Amino acid sequence: MARIFDVVEYPNEMKDEIVHRFPESGAGDFRIGSQVIVRESQTAVFFRDGNALDVFGPGRHTITTYNIPLLIEKIGRTFFNEKTPFPAEVYFVSMRDFVDLKWGTAQPIIVRNPNMGLGVALLQGYGTYSMTVKDPQQFVTQVVGTQGIIRTGDIEARLRAMLLSKLQDLLGETAANHSVPELIGLTEELQAGVRAKAQDDFAAIGLTLKSFYIENLKPSTKSAEELRAMGMLDMATYTQLQAADALREAAQNPSGGAGLTAGIGAGMGIGNVISQSLQNVQSGSTGTAPSPSQPTPPSNIPPVMTPSEAAAFLRVSEEDVIAAINSGDLKAKKIGNAYRISKEALEEFLKS
Repeated sequence: MARIFDVVEYPNEMKDEIVHRFPESGAGDFRIGSQVIVRESQTAVFFRDGNALDVFGPGRHTITTYNIPLLIEKIGRTFFNEKTPFPAEVYFVSMRDFVDLKWGTAQPIIVRNPNMGLGVALLQGYGTYSMTVKDPQQFVTQVVGTQGIIRTGDIEARLRAMLLSKLQDLLGETAANHSVPELIGLTEELQAGVRAKAQDDFAAIGLTLKSFYIENLKPSTKSAEELRAMGMLDMATYTQLQAADALREAAQNPSGGAGLTAGIGAGMGIGNVISQSLQNVQSGSTGTAPSPSQPTPPSNIPPVMTPSEAAAFLRVSEEDVIAAINSGDLKAKKIGNAYRISKEALEEFLKS
């Protein structure tokens, strides 16, 4: 015999639940006179055969043909009496504000940055937002379907995609009139802009975006290799960012060693690439920067240097120069316990 529910309720605070279906699977057997109890922070949507028949607010409700008139069409007049059950579902929807939901940029957002650096910037950010259900019936119809429980985690990816698309669009518009440093300072304006742009998308699934906060917005820390792998850099930009990465890694490795010295020459050549590129930008030249594999040796190299003087010229530690000599990458003349390095040897090292 089918179980007939005389009282339908969900006495739960629903802290992370947006929707809870009663029963969680299958259809419940109700009858005229059954009670539906809705808590203060809930709304109940009454469904039968995939159609919403009515929406109950907080309080105690009795199922009758008066407060659910569509039951007459769905079940038929001849079946209405206190003993005849009918299958249906009740979806309890939380009407509380869901706060401190997280958003973040999984991939950098590329924006124009005219007259600064490479002319583009890659921004990453994160923050929080809050939302609430505005139209319970629409939310159940558009999002829930026949699922028994919907939690915030079940739809966060969808909501983040909405928010990030609006943020990317807004950053593109704002960057047309502001540099990246100015852009990062426009937090309040960006927050308000995303809220306004995202409202229609949230409303389409029965939600309201209550707040959107940017906790951090800054240039991306991803390396040139990672960005190139994502298809976000052309070859010219990639070469320059790779150069910056190489110089930064060299500066962060005070211990030196052969592994580092293998990149000293490349680092010097890369520095020339960046210098040449910046000169081209400032002068409006369209010339091509020299290849990192064929750097132009500087002309102010002393004719003979100690390892310490060579290290100062290369802007590395003396240990790095000694390691390069011991590995055979840099030729030097040993006189007693001291090394002397010729200008020609250093030029050859920088070209290698």
